[in-house]
Amino acid sequence: MKSLTVSELAERLESGRATVLVDVRTPAEFDRLHAAGAVNVPLDELSVARLADAGLDGEIHLLCQSGTRAAKAAQILAGQGLSGTVVEGGTVAWTEAGLPVVRGASRVIGLERQVRLAAGSLVLLGVLLGFWLHPAAFGLSAFVGAGLVFAGATDWCGMALLLAKAPWNRAPRP
Repeated sequence: MKSLTVSELAERLESGRATVLVDVRTPAEFDRLHAAGAVNVPLDELSVARLADAGLDGEIHLLCQSGTRAAKAAQILAGQGLSGTVVEGGTVAWTEAGLPVVRGASRVIGLERQVRLAAGSLVLLGVLLGFWLHPAAFGLSAFVGAGLVFAGATDWCGMALLLAKAPWNRAPRP
């Protein structure tokens, strides 16, 4: 998988090369803040056909919040015969480098924070219910803990996939 830094990408963009910047975060995350010139194609909608339908032509550079989803996007595209370059550090690095961004009206927090909030809340709920209602409720905490271990080991998070489809993470399509 190819990758490059935000400064290398900025040089390519300034040189006028046919470069397409694809942000694979949720529409709400994209609306909140994104690299100027980026096009939003959420990870769960990403395909070569979707890129072609959007009229995206040129070298594909993939962005997300920090790089994890962009790496997954590169794997998806590679499986369909198209190469994509991951932008190291994602939107965080882009912003820290002082490169131009577009800020929108969305106030939805990032997907990674949503997962931490949801997982922490479910663990706490399981513990409280286990003490107050029935000890079997501790199983909820164990289930969430096992899910977090699995996500850490495999880099696949079912909770993130579910939350990405939540209404507040969706933006109306024009």
